[in-house]
Amino acid sequence: MKIDAKGYMSEVKFISSPNYDERPLESEINLLVIHSISMPPDVFEGNGVIDLFTNQLNSDLTCYQSVRGLKGSSHFFIRRNGEIIQFVSCDKRAWHAGKSFWKGRENCNDFSVGVEMEGSDTTPFSEDQYLSLVTLTIELSKAYPIIDIIGHSDIAPKRKTDPGPHFDWCYFEKALLIAKQG
Repeated sequence: MKIDAKGYMSEVKFISSPNYDERPLESEINLLVIHSISMPPDVFEGNGVIDLFTNQLNSDLTCYQSVRGLKGSSHFFIRRNGEIIQFVSCDKRAWHAGKSFWKGRENCNDFSVGVEMEGSDTTPFSEDQYLSLVTLTIELSKAYPIIDIIGHSDIAPKRKTDPGPHFDWCYFEKALLIAKQG
């Protein structure tokens, strides 16, 4: 896998989301934000997340009414089996962080890449997901000067809890260090 000059990752499935816009001029991509998502909540099969990011979610269904009218996206989505799907070029501003703040800067969408892990606050993530996240993080770090890797809860602490208590930061960081060394 490699990120090309237009911000697309080779060897991953691409599904275009309409929910993005241009980054501000001279906006350096130096933040990686890890999220978790499931649609409906705590359900890890089907295409609910894909439908949400492509504005095809049937919000008339009771389980989706809370996200009616939401226009969100992320650069990448990592399924439970480790499959990586890209929705937005890394060079564009995906709508993943919402109102956010990091190290004196607001609007983290302007300078970050968002990665959604298929999961929730109630379920541990799979080893396949961590392996894919490590590989993706390494490639993103080669293409962009990533300084910080944080959770959505770090940039929107009063609004968000993801990636949640079951995201094993120590395991991820150790796996990332080992992969970078070897």
